[in-house]
Amino acid sequence: MAKEKNKLRWGIAHIYSSYNNTIIHITDITGSESIAKASGGMVVKAHRLEGSPSAAMTCARLAAEGALEKGINAVHVKIRAKGGHNGPVSTGPGANAAIKTLSRVGLKIGIIEDVTPLPHDGCKKKYGRRGRRV
Repeated sequence: MAKEKNKLRWGIAHIYSSYNNTIIHITDITGSESIAKASGGMVVKAHRLEGSPSAAMTCARLAAEGALEKGINAVHVKIRAKGGHNGPVSTGPGANAAIKTLSRVGLKIGIIEDVTPLPHDGCKKKYGRRGRRV
């Protein structure tokens, strides 16, 4: 009986963190079935606060409680920044706050992985050959 109580049911927490917003999406281990979702815009009134760490903490708590209700008690975390051709490769201010909150709410954290899309040769970056002159 005690073994069944401690059995871990894994999921994946996809955290998209830009400077303007933080989106947390918890799926099952295959990544195909959505379990819980929350974003910075769901928990704050002002648009300028959507990417803040406090909004990330609140929406992480919202998503984690939804996952715990459905039986997920451990997650692998995949963090993503905007990335790509011209976007920043560093995550926004809400990423670290979201991970801390997921663990505080009671989810066990497994692997933390960065899945930011990186260009491997593609279009030319903007601002020309010598870069942006400030």
